Amino acid sequence: MTKLTVVGVNKLLKERKPGMTNDGQGLYFRITTAGGGGWIFRYRSGGKLRDMGLGSFPDVSLQSARVKAADARKQIAHGMDPLHERELEREAERDARLANAAKSVTFEKLVADYIKAHGGGWSEKWRKGWLSKMERYAFPSIGSLPASQIAVEQVLGVLKPIWSSKPRTADEVRGQIEQLLDAAKARGLREGENPARWRGHLDNLLSRDAKKVARKRTHFAAMQWQALPALMAELQMVDTLPSFAAQLLILTGARARMVGFARWDEFDLGARTWSLSAERMKMRKEFVIPLAAPVVELLSKIPRVEDSPYLFPGRGKSGVMHANAVRNLLHGLNHDDITRHGFRSTFRDWAAERTSYPREICEMALAHDERDQTEGAYSRTNFLEKRRDLMADWARYALSSPSDNVIQGEFGRQA
Repeated sequence: MTKLTVVGVNKLLKERKPGMTNDGQGLYFRITTAGGGGWIFRYRSGGKLRDMGLGSFPDVSLQSARVKAADARKQIAHGMDPLHERELEREAERDARLANAAKSVTFEKLVADYIKAHGGGWSEKWRKGWLSKMERYAFPSIGSLPASQIAVEQVLGVLKPIWSSKPRTADEVRGQIEQLLDAAKARGLREGENPARWRGHLDNLLSRDAKKVARKRTHFAAMQWQALPALMAELQMVDTLPSFAAQLLILTGARARMVGFARWDEFDLGARTWSLSAERMKMRKEFVIPLAAPVVELLSKIPRVEDSPYLFPGRGKSGVMHANAVRNLLHGLNHDDITRHGFRSTFRDWAAERTSYPREICEMALAHDERDQTEGAYSRTNFLEKRRDLMADWARYALSSPSDNVIQGEFGRQA
């Protein structure tokens, strides 16, 4: 058989006729339908004919192609499959590249990447707090370490100094590290179990008593529901934005941030509703608050500030009234013992003790949907009309005189 020559290969390229030309011992020069040329090594493995590309011409010369074909024949002689062996080599190269990449992704970089990927839905306050805990407690000891090198010893080095003295913070730091290392594993930057996992792992190495302390809920100081009408009477005597915000907060059962960033375009006074988008809600679900008649009247008293979409505008970067404005107002009225968030507890206690509304209605009024996933899939209602009656009764009570204890509603006649 006549072997190919460089002149012959160039002639085949010039003719551009698709096909395979044999050079001998399994090596072929192939012209594609597009007119390009490349080398093919043809062999049999397991009774099947297989073609292995060796590169295009002229990047791979005739001589280089013959050397590659000779190497493949040696592998076959030793019982190996050249294509399989080449894939193994490529996998090893990929693993080496990933290992080198993993070394360059430090824990600090992992934190930055995680915030970039997930922080879009976080509030600015949450983002700062989340990052601050990492900077203060984790970065000094593991910030410069690659994710793959963080093991149980390193995690314990972060947690032990604060586990007993700051149990709540320590538990939050542990949870964040666990999230970050899970993300690193998903990206292929580490393998094996998560060294920050609690159950069946760190619970055997750290005090469980401190964990119990960390998990205890911190309740906000709340006013007794019996004292609320007196406070509302005080607030109605003060015609300021903080007072209007406090009254809206109390009468709707909303969270402080929901009120602080309330926009005029969220309110439909004709339908008597306040519609909040998923982005504005803690649980990232749209929510509609029914407005009692006194709330609509309250909204009509709030002056609209030109060029601001907010009910309670301010001069800071956020564009809204300072977060402490309502608190300062309450302190000025000698109510240092209560907090803005505590009014939700006041409402809930009143609903439980003085009305017969079902629990799910009362909880939904606070945007707490206690239905499980299965129940929620079949029951799509948000009990708007039933909540409307509840909130009307609540407003009637809040604005009543201290001696007026009779409240009636279609669904919530008092006990």
